[in-house]
Amino acid sequence: MIAMTLPITLITAAALGTISLWLGLRIFRMRLREEILIGDDGNDKLAGRMRAHANLVEYAPFVLILMALIEVARGAGITLAVTAALFILARIANPIGMDLRRSNVPRASGAIVTWVVLAFLVGWGALIALGLA
Repeated sequence: MIAMTLPITLITAAALGTISLWLGLRIFRMRLREEILIGDDGNDKLAGRMRAHANLVEYAPFVLILMALIEVARGAGITLAVTAALFILARIANPIGMDLRRSNVPRASGAIVTWVVLAFLVGWGALIALGLA
C-alpha cells in the first residue's frame, strides 16, 4: 500500500484548481459573448469576474503553502480539514456574490472567511515554528 503524502493539502489544491478552472471559463465565455479580447472594455461584470479569479490566485498559494507546512509538521487532522473546507467554500461564495454587483452575504462572507482562514493558518504556523503548538 502506498501512503498518501499531504492528503488534506492535495485535495484542497485539487478543489482550488477546479474552482480556478470554473472562474476562468466564466471569464472566457463572457469574453466570447461580449467580444472583449483584452481587459474588461468597461464591462463591470467582466471586471468583477476577473477580480474574483485574481482574488483566488492571490490567496490560494499562501493558504496552500501554510497548509502543507502545517500538515508536514503536525500531520493531517480535523482542524486542518475543516479549515480547508471553509477556505474552499469561501472561494466559491465570493465570486458568486461578486456577480450580484452590490453588497451581499456571499461576497462579504467569502472575503471574511478567507481572511480568517489565512490569519488562523499564519498564527498556527508561527506557533508551530516557535515550538508553542
